[in-house]
Amino acid sequence: MTMNGPKGKQTTLFQSWSRAPSTSTASSVGTSKKTDFGSTEKSEVCVDLTEEEWDLDDEIYLQVDLDIEQISDQSKVNPASVSSRAATTSSNQFTTFGQTGSGHDKQTCDANGFDHSAGNVWIYPTNYPVRDYQYNIVQQALFKNTMVTLPTGLGKTFIAAVVMYNFYRWYPQGKIAFMAPTKPLVAQQIEACYNIMGIPQHDTAELTGSMQPAARRKAWEKKRVFFLTPQVMMNDLNRGALPAVDIKCLVIDEAHKAMGNHAYCQVVKELHRYSQQFRILALSATPGGDIKSVQQVLNQLLIAHVEIRSEESIDIQPYVHERKVEKIVVKLDDEIKDIKERYLQILSTFTNRLVSNRVLYKRDVSSYSKFMILKAREDFRCNPPTNIQSKTQQGMLEGDFATCISLYHGYELLLQHGMRSLYSFLNSMVDGSKGMSRGKSELSRNSNFMELMNKLEDKFSDTVDGVSTPGNLPNQLKKQYTPSHPKMCKLCEVVLDHFNKFNQDTASTSNSEANGSSTRIMIFSQYRDSVQEITEILNQHKPLVRVMSFIGQASAGKSTKGFTQKEQLRVVKAFREGGYNTLVSTCVGEEGLDIGDVDLIICYDAHKSPIRLVQRMGRTGRKRQGRIVMLVTEGKEEAVYNQSQYSKKSIHRAMQNNKSLQLYPHNPRCASEGSSRGEMHGSYWYLPSCSQNAHYSGQV
Repeated sequence: MTMNGPKGKQTTLFQSWSRAPSTSTASSVGTSKKTDFGSTEKSEVCVDLTEEEWDLDDEIYLQVDLDIEQISDQSKVNPASVSSRAATTSSNQFTTFGQTGSGHDKQTCDANGFDHSAGNVWIYPTNYPVRDYQYNIVQQALFKNTMVTLPTGLGKTFIAAVVMYNFYRWYPQGKIAFMAPTKPLVAQQIEACYNIMGIPQHDTAELTGSMQPAARRKAWEKKRVFFLTPQVMMNDLNRGALPAVDIKCLVIDEAHKAMGNHAYCQVVKELHRYSQQFRILALSATPGGDIKSVQQVLNQLLIAHVEIRSEESIDIQPYVHERKVEKIVVKLDDEIKDIKERYLQILSTFTNRLVSNRVLYKRDVSSYSKFMILKAREDFRCNPPTNIQSKTQQGMLEGDFATCISLYHGYELLLQHGMRSLYSFLNSMVDGSKGMSRGKSELSRNSNFMELMNKLEDKFSDTVDGVSTPGNLPNQLKKQYTPSHPKMCKLCEVVLDHFNKFNQDTASTSNSEANGSSTRIMIFSQYRDSVQEITEILNQHKPLVRVMSFIGQASAGKSTKGFTQKEQLRVVKAFREGGYNTLVSTCVGEEGLDIGDVDLIICYDAHKSPIRLVQRMGRTGRKRQGRIVMLVTEGKEEAVYNQSQYSKKSIHRAMQNNKSLQLYPHNPRCASEGSSRGEMHGSYWYLPSCSQNAHYSGQV
């Protein structure tokens, strides 16, 4: 319906499921007052567009227009003005059904392509439950370059789809781009956005690097809404296939990656060179690892407004399922302690040489780290000591630095992942696959190192693929995988307890529901060797545990071949549909991909970046309660985890206060004059989106 208001303000049409039309008036959504919980006061006067006996055809919509005019007459509103505006919104409603209506008169568009007739309203759908926090965020994101930080599973894609749809209406000749960092994420987002708002398929395209440039150029000419990776968009901008001034809305998924010279940053810079009249919507579960990183992301993406919610935020509490986090601290056993002492003796040989040449500060050998060694090498290169003059001496010290950095990486593997991961890494150093010829010769002359390698080889050579001849024996002659770290025993205990408890709880139901198919576990580890070991050990507990590994596309060394994109999607689909009930993943499973409902997350290692931790935790608790188990080794790894938790909280506090962050001061106005003064009102519409079973099938 239309409502009375000051001259120049737009009319608003609300849709309601159950309330009958009323003649009372109320303030519109766009300028309504917010409650403490972010809700808005909505009009009591509405037109119901969802009666079952109504067919969605031209005659019905014409009747709706007439009804609107009649109600408007009763409210003493100019009938001619109401009729034209109602007709516009009716035409826009048809767009959501997959039609493109030609209701955009070029004479109503300004120099930037903004259609004032369509721009009188912005549309918010009710084909999904209306959540106040999503509505309020959309309202801000339409008019400001916005960073949206929401816990995983709370509808960032929904917000993006609503914003994109409104810019699709407002700029009938403009283009909208949704960028995601990987091709699987691009494919996932195009499906989600289509099902939410129903932007016509014939106006939508998915662009990939495998397409010919000529085909992409043709798509840019004919289509209006694009889903693609930033690399593809940057390439097309450089080729001139995409006029930068045509982009009116740019959505950036996983926006925390926009640092340094990332393709996200390049795209925004290139667009900004030619035009400032485009809206940016950045999405991320966590925007950075520290305040400095967050500020860099905000600068790179020209962010003028931040919308952040944590799991403690009042307005998202009704939609957040409990995530129970358990930290299990594991002590090293005597065998690993013995290997650790032997390994530190080897390390001391190289660190002592660096200390004696005054290029490394003296301290306990166990307290060094990769970062310390890297920093010392950087200082050495910038300001070499006066006693190191010859190129030969400098080259020898460079070699010692490189060997130390590699050996300390192995030290972290031993403490966090176990002896098998250490052996696999050291073996790659010795066989030359790491490209360290000098380090290889140095280590081969070290008696302590060779003694340690022989000990590890006797224990693990036939369970590390491609390492030695015994490793190529038939499966029945190979040794069974045995845990190489106390964490592994604890992990098996947690996994088996989860499935056994689930089966006990469902013992009264049918057998098909009591075999672990209805509950799923996801295990994260940074390194592929560790993923392989976890998978092999859990495979010993079939059929209760049906496990599959999930790794990236790149191949690592001679023994570890990456998954192709098709293999990744096949594994995810099988896991989501119950083919496996346990997925062991590297970081490739942390971000974005729709893994499905996961009841238990096990983190086999702790990472200092809160981004990684938040992404991992976001895999559970989406539709029901979830549990997260952090396995950390006593000592340094436990301290790293505690620091990561503190960093996450401090980042949220800083972003919520907005005092320590600088926002982009030149926010572009991408709507009409009236909207910039807060006079544009929102409209609730029932969008019978493609059906619930619809799938995007558009082709370029």
